[in-house]
Amino acid sequence: MKFGIDIGHNSPPDTGAVGIKSEDVLNTDVGNRVISKLRGLGHEVIVCKPDRSTSVSNSLFQRINTANTNKVEVFVSIHFNAFNGRANGTEVFATSDAGRKIAQPVLNEIVKLGFFNRGVKSGSHLYVLKNTRMPAILIECCFIDSPRDMNIFESEATANAIVKGLTGEVPSTPVNPVPDEELNIDTTVIRLQRTLNQLQITDSNGRRLVEDNIMGQATSSATVNFQNIVGLSPTGIADTSTWNAINLILAKRIVRPNHAGGEIVRYLQHRVGAGVDGIYGPQTRTAIRAYQRQNGLLADGIVGQMTWQKLIG
Repeated sequence: MKFGIDIGHNSPPDTGAVGIKSEDVLNTDVGNRVISKLRGLGHEVIVCKPDRSTSVSNSLFQRINTANTNKVEVFVSIHFNAFNGRANGTEVFATSDAGRKIAQPVLNEIVKLGFFNRGVKSGSHLYVLKNTRMPAILIECCFIDSPRDMNIFESEATANAIVKGLTGEVPSTPVNPVPDEELNIDTTVIRLQRTLNQLQITDSNGRRLVEDNIMGQATSSATVNFQNIVGLSPTGIADTSTWNAINLILAKRIVRPNHAGGEIVRYLQHRVGAGVDGIYGPQTRTAIRAYQRQNGLLADGIVGQMTWQKLIG
């Protein structure tokens, strides 16, 4: 069978939610495993996530256009939910009877892992389901802001459940994940150096990096500085977690008091001179408002387009 697998979001400015974990990170982790497992079972897989986008609308269009152009037989979009920290469980969206027949076994397999069953729901409001020409489903695996769900969640088990729901079987041996180069993810040293300079992260001597595409001491120390800021293990190696944090910041999502946390807030706190704890509380809002006033911006404590422009261009 020919599947179109859409790893949700992950195409700035189209980025996912952030809770206890990052939706972009989990979408990628589970999605890559699903792609590899389907291929391991002999199925053809078209990766529908765009490499880059000019807007959220453009990102969504590229996904359905890839599926439609390649005439996939089943389209599957992989996502994670976030709401209020208390909602939990798994739900799958579909728009047609054929889609619902695909959605139900996928839902059944995922809830076997211990998640609350939120049911198969109408996806008539979802662009990627309305505009694909084949049976299509969108999976909300669980809630990334739910402690209950995050205690249950495990990437390999979730990917196995999705593949079993789609095909009735899973590979009997582990399958290597899709390599970065196949997904056109740029993790070169020079991109790292340019990005750290853009984020105004300096080396151990307080200097900007020379963009020479060499992973020397200066670049390693700047990477350590960034990792310390965002709360990662300071290895000096730009691993997947480091790139995920970088891409979350580069996505320039709107950040509001009491509605954000984690790596993005830690970076903002570093830039505006607030205590770095990853929590957007009153002290952080005061520091951001002061930064906005100093830069001639509306001092509302909301980090939107104009504030991001001043911070990282």
